Amino acid sequence: MQVGVVFPQTEFGNDPVALRDYAQTVEGLGFSHLVAYDHVLSADASKRPGFDGPYTLDHPFHEIFVLFGYLAAVTERLGLVTGVVILPQRQTALVAKQAAEVDILSGGRLRLGIGVGWNDVEFEGLGKEFGNRGARSEEQVRLMRELWTKPSIRFEGQWESVLDSGIVPLPVQRPIPVWFGGYVEATIKRVAQMGDGWFPWRPLDDWMFGALDRLREYAIAAGRDPKQIGLEPQLNVGNSSPDEWTRFVRDWQAHGADYFCLTTMGNGFSSPGEHLAALERAGRELGVSR
Repeated sequence: MQVGVVFPQTEFGNDPVALRDYAQTVEGLGFSHLVAYDHVLSADASKRPGFDGPYTLDHPFHEIFVLFGYLAAVTERLGLVTGVVILPQRQTALVAKQAAEVDILSGGRLRLGIGVGWNDVEFEGLGKEFGNRGARSEEQVRLMRELWTKPSIRFEGQWESVLDSGIVPLPVQRPIPVWFGGYVEATIKRVAQMGDGWFPWRPLDDWMFGALDRLREYAIAAGRDPKQIGLEPQLNVGNSSPDEWTRFVRDWQAHGADYFCLTTMGNGFSSPGEHLAALERAGRELGVSR
């Protein structure tokens, strides 16, 4: 079992020393990895009637690859997990290059979580089409894996084209693991057919039981072993009890989860220390913290 933490960046502040101290403390407590969310543009809800997304100009987001380049330099073993990069709003070859660079600088510690996003404001500002983002993401993953594993490629897809070129240097991991976030049926099929793992960040209820069953069925139909597809559920340790934490982990392990991430967001914490205190307590209870 690998247990990581979610970086609470919308509630954290922008002090680089605090960022360093947080990552080093998390690593020192024995957590295996750090998950960070990704948004490039934040909507000004006051000027966009009808916008109802969970994040606005009031919520800061560090650019995820730059952040991970910094954290790679100030940590030694902490895994760095994008949870998730909104892949179809970005240039594919550039994402492959940035991910490879983080993997190199961290000594092979990157896990690239991707998603198709929900915020059309970002797609608009980044010049990418919103309506076909799911289908495009599949081709993007195939292209990235080619770029990560071969010095020169010739890739001609429906939307992507890279001819007789490649990225230098190649990453440590060839290929970098690609995990998926999202819950629509098309995403579950993508996880089963091409994903190294899935972030099922919803309750383990009847819907999730059904989704896990379908994931396994789709994987078998694609000729894959479902046990080779990782699962990383998320547990909020700021608003639940130790008994709930233990039960959550036990129940998810029974359904194949081998990774977990603990979040402290949304609980009214006002300082990095409060987030870390909640993580330390949970780490002790779950046998993670030293």
